[in-house]
Order: sequence, then structure tokens, then C-alpha cells
Amino acid sequence: MKRLFALIAVFGMLFFMASNAVVAQEEAATTETATEQVDLTADPEEEAAAASEEGKSFHSQLKQKFIEGNPTFMSFVLISLILGLAFSIERVLYLNLATSNTKKLLAQVEEALESGGVEAAKEVCRSTRGPVASIFYQGLDRVDHGMDVVEKTIIAYGGVQAGLLEKGLSWISLFIALAPMLGFMGTVIGMIGAFDAIQTAGDISPALVAGGIKVALITTVTGLVVAMILQIFYNYCLAKIDSIINNMEDASISLIDVLVKHNMKK
Repeated sequence: MKRLFALIAVFGMLFFMASNAVVAQEEAATTETATEQVDLTADPEEEAAAASEEGKSFHSQLKQKFIEGNPTFMSFVLISLILGLAFSIERVLYLNLATSNTKKLLAQVEEALESGGVEAAKEVCRSTRGPVASIFYQGLDRVDHGMDVVEKTIIAYGGVQAGLLEKGLSWISLFIALAPMLGFMGTVIGMIGAFDAIQTAGDISPALVAGGIKVALITTVTGLVVAMILQIFYNYCLAKIDSIINNMEDASISLIDVLVKHNMKK
């Protein structure tokens, strides 16, 4: 169900951004046509005020840069950002839901063992979310097989939970690497276009190469910005995973100590 909602959100964002790109292209074409048809007797001050007002819109500037940066390559960079953010947000939500108060859970398990035995402790784990509670449940479920089996079960199931925590990080790292690569590809294509213009004209002129260089710079900057945004999410997820795994290991050792103490009292 979570994956379904994530896919729906991704396709919705893609559709929205594609619509914005089309609207931006139409607005640019309309603006250019209106400029060509403008009355030559119009007041220069009014034209300057209108141009200044239009330049204040950050959203319109982004649309304009998207078109100027070659929509083909900019669209691929934008898709990398959307997909990378989708995986990043899903991981952030999952990791925050997986975070729990291990000390409180351990105290509740110990209290349940004293008052109701293993079944009561297992019920506490069933009613608590998070990987630590799942590990506790697996260890308590095999307490009758001896402490060696319990310890091996906790270690094995801890590895499973660690793998679930790291799920999806490889996709985020893929988009971190892919976004600047797509930007650099746009840079190369833009420079090729600039040199083609020079070859066709047979002369080096700033006006000829400005367009190609502008495309190259816009795509490069966009790819780097996307990579930096996703890198922040990626490092946050890594730090969160390390914290959860450390809590898991510490809580698992404490659980074994509680079980040993409980068996000695029996």
C-alpha cells in the first residue's frame, strides 16, 4: 500500500511538472508574439514597469530558465529530482516511524516477564512498533530453546531489520550520481551547438556562442543543485540508520541480560 501511494504521488508530480513546462513554453511563445505586435508608440516607462513586474516573479523565472536550459535535458534532471525525493521522503518517514524508546520498551518487557511471563512480554512487543520490538518478539518466541538459540535469533533477525532500514538507499545514491551526469551531458551538447554555430558562420562571435554556453551552464547548475538536495536527504538517512542500529544492538544485549536474570529467578 505504501509503494502504491508513493507511485501515485510520483506520477502526480510528474504530470504536474510536465503541465507546468508546457504552460511555460506557451507563455514564452505568447510573450514573444505579443512583443512583436506591440505598438511602437507605447510609453517606454510603462514597458519598463511591466518588464520589472514580470522579473519579480520567481516562479516565472524558473520556468524561463527551464526552457532556456533545453527542456529535453532539464526534464531528465527534473525527473531525477522527483524520483529521488520520493525515495528520500519514503525513507525519512519509515525511519522516523522505526524510531522508538528502547529503554521504555525494555522496562515494559521486564515488568511483563515478572508479572505475566513470556507470553505477556510477547504481547507487549506485538503492541509496539519498530524493529527493536520485532527483535524482542523473535527472541522471546524462542526462549524455551535456550539462551544460545535466543542470542543467535536476535543476531540473525537484527541483520534482517538492518537490511529493511537500508532499503531504497541505493536508489537515492543512483539519482545523486545521475543528476549531475545528465547536467554535464547537457553541457557537452550545448558546447557542441556553440561550436556548430561557429563553424556554420565561419567566424567567432559572442552572439553565436552565447546561446550554447547558456544552455551548458544552466543544465550543469541544475544537475549540481539536484545532487546537493538529494545528498542532504541521503546523509540524514544514513545517520538515522546508524542511530537505530546502535539502539538495536544495545537493546538486544540488555534483553539477553533480562532473560538470563528471569531464568535464574525461576
